[in-house]
Parts: sequence; structure tokens; C-alpha cells
Amino acid sequence: MNGPSLSLLVVLGLLALAVVLLWPDRGLLWRGLRALAATERVLVEDALKHLFDCEYRGVDATLHSLSGGLGISGRRAAEVMAELEASELVRPQGGRYELTAEGRRYALRVVRIHRLWESYLSERTGHDPSVWHGEAERLEHTTSFEEAEALAATMGDPPYDPHGDPIPTVTGEILPPRGEPLHLLDVGEVGEIVHLEDEPEAIYAQLVAEGLYLGQRLRVIEAGPRAIRFEADDEERVLAPVLAANVSVSRSGRTEEDEGGWDRLSGLALGESARIVALSRRLQAPERRRLLDLGFVPGTRIEAELTGPGGDPRAYRVRGSVIALRSEQAEGVRVERTAAEGEHQARGGNAA
Repeated sequence: MNGPSLSLLVVLGLLALAVVLLWPDRGLLWRGLRALAATERVLVEDALKHLFDCEYRGVDATLHSLSGGLGISGRRAAEVMAELEASELVRPQGGRYELTAEGRRYALRVVRIHRLWESYLSERTGHDPSVWHGEAERLEHTTSFEEAEALAATMGDPPYDPHGDPIPTVTGEILPPRGEPLHLLDVGEVGEIVHLEDEPEAIYAQLVAEGLYLGQRLRVIEAGPRAIRFEADDEERVLAPVLAANVSVSRSGRTEEDEGGWDRLSGLALGESARIVALSRRLQAPERRRLLDLGFVPGTRIEAELTGPGGDPRAYRVRGSVIALRSEQAEGVRVERTAAEGEHQARGGNAA
């Protein structure tokens, strides 16, 4: 190959390489720069969330807390904080940092999107609770304001996420924390779970594995420095204090037996009827949605009609239809036996 031909090939090769690297929007260089910018924005938004969380809990936000909370080096934490300060999103106060008004608005917007996604994942999908937080962490950085409001509208703009954390309103207002740590309850006290801390994820996974859920009522049996023992859903459970500190309860809650004689649907004998009071929060979507669609809504009369071999499943008559439920599903349906139902049964027995 002569000199001019080789030179032409070299030039063409360099032009092709330049196109691959530098083509606007699609070149490798532009893609790399966009990825870097996106990564930087994620870090900034995570830092703002960390500062807001510290403010909400009443603890100091420092370079050390930011480094530990985001899993980055102290040097990188200082760089991020300097960037936030230059953008007038935070201001230093001695050895700690606080959000400016604009920084707080930005942080609340990210928190709102995150908690809306957690609510959506819990109510409208079959995702396991252990993945709600991580998936919402990913989606919060790619969801626009308009998309977030459309998401809120589909769910009726819920005030709390599935962990019991308040969801900031579109105007930036947020409700104060509810309840108090489980380990502060005295022996014999009754409470209702109003919040399960979802960070760190390992702690939340253990709480879920213990069968804890929002709305669950419990009674403390023993409270000591090594273990908190309590009764919930007719089962005795034990948590180490470090785990119990991540469970917030309301002392105003009462046991299900106190709630007008509530019982479980699984406790009805064949031919016995009752009124549906509520669905336990243990029933997660889509199972919860299926039961509601089938007519298992509060106030509906239900009757135990048939039973399968070994007693499971059992069929119940609801709104003119016969629906079969497994025993664990029936356990999650709360019912109330009333005088009217008793009279109905008596009349049925006399007629027979």
C-alpha cells in the first residue's frame, strides 16, 4: 500500500474514532459525561436526604455522619458538602451543617418521591417488602415532579409510607414522628406498631422476618436489658433491645380482643356468620387487593359454608358468591360476631 492510501486510511480511521467518541449526545464521551453528572446528582440528593433526616431526628449532621451514612470517604464527603454550600443548599454551623430553605425544599422533594414509590411498590405490586426501599432509592433520582404527582394521584396522596414514615406534602409540609420505641413500654402495656425503621436494610429485614407489620397490636410481657418479650397475633416474640429500638409503637393501641370482640375469620365454625371488620396489614398486595375485589370489605356479612379435606381450604359466602380461602388468608380477616348474627343463626336453626 502506497503512502497516500495509507495516510487516507489513517485519516478516515481517526475521523471514525472521533465520531464514536465525540458525536453530540450519542458519542462515548458525551455518554460518559452524562453518567458522571447523573452519579454526581445522585450523591448530592442522597446528601440532602441525609441532612434532612438528621434535622428531622434532632441530631447533628457532620462530615463524619455524611461519610458513614452514604458510605463514602471523609474526603469525598467534604467535597460534596463544599458543593452543596457553593450551591447555597447548606450552611456550616461550627462543626455541623444545616439545610438552607432551598436545600430543605429540595430534600423534601426527594423524600416525597422516595416514599411515594415505596407506597406504590407495597400497594400495587407483588414485590417483597425487603426490596421496597432499594427500588425506591433507584427510582427517586429519575422521577420528575410531574411523574411524582401523577403517582400520588393514583394512590389518593397517602400521608404515610408502608414503613410508617410521613410523606411530605407537595407544598413541603411533613407530619412529626409518631409513637415511641418499643423498648420504652413497661411490662403489661399494650401498643400498636406505627413505624418500622427501614434503614439499615439488615435491621428491617430482621423485623420483617419476625412477622412485624404496621397496625399490629402487641402486649409487652418482659422488658430487660438483653431482650424485649411481647405477645402479638397470639404468638410470643423476642427482640434484642437494638432491634426493638427500631420499632415505634403508639401506647393508645388496644389488643384485638378489646376491639369489640374481634375474631379471626378462621375461627368461625361451619354455618356461623359474622361481619367483616378489617383486613390485617399482614396481607400484602396483591393478596390484599384480591380479597377486596372479591368483596371482603368492612361491614360485609360473611358465612363459613364449606370445608376441604383436613379443614383447609375453607369456603365462605360473601355477597352471594362462595370464595375459598387458605387458613393463613382467613387468619388475616378480622370479623365481629354480633347479636344480630346470633339471632340470624338461631332463626336458621329453628327453621331447619
